[in-house]
Amino acid sequence: MAVVAGVVVAFPSVAATTCPGCYGMKQARPGLYLEPGLPPARERQVTEVIEAANRRVSDFYGGRRSSPDILACVTTTCYRKIGGGGERGIAVLNRAVMLSPKGLDAVIASHEMSHVELHARLGSDAGPIPQWFDEGLAVVVSDDPRYLKPEGTGDRCRVSTPGALPRTLDDWLRTAQADQDTYAKAACRASQWLQANGGSKAVLELIEHMAAGSALPASVAAATREAPSTAAPAG
Repeated sequence: MAVVAGVVVAFPSVAATTCPGCYGMKQARPGLYLEPGLPPARERQVTEVIEAANRRVSDFYGGRRSSPDILACVTTTCYRKIGGGGERGIAVLNRAVMLSPKGLDAVIASHEMSHVELHARLGSDAGPIPQWFDEGLAVVVSDDPRYLKPEGTGDRCRVSTPGALPRTLDDWLRTAQADQDTYAKAACRASQWLQANGGSKAVLELIEHMAAGSALPASVAAATREAPSTAAPAG
């Protein structure tokens, strides 16, 4: 019991996604948990957002391998209660998605769902996918207009970089905190890779390649940098 209690205190988001009802979340349908007490019209609106986000992920991947639980809050009080912070949304342990009031739209929801879908397809035997590729791909899947120009415009990049991009989650977080264009740079590189290699079909081939235990292809590895071992957190 002490271990369980420690997890609840230290990682409330993990506990909340394991038992949403324990945190007061209402099950609207299998796999979807909403803040309780919402008017029916608001429940329908949030449900439609989740359905639209699911379609974006399914359309890109040609189906789904994952079915993450979704915890959606319309107030900051609810989101803090389930362990959320200042982010719009977050994928938890690659099996659940939490959405804040700022993340209740198809772009943010599908971005987080893309992370879960990618890792579900990779499986536990695959080598690590660079964080920049994971994040950049999620921007493409979600079609986020903050970081990419509209599809069909050719070069979709809003910000490009010739430099290498972060490999690990820690390096990504440090870089994104210091450089507000980090998501746009990763999205640019991911969209360029997709255009050069055959679109979403190339992602499925990459997943199959990595899931078989093969090394990261040079076309992805070339844009990746090692996390600096002595770097101090930004701030």
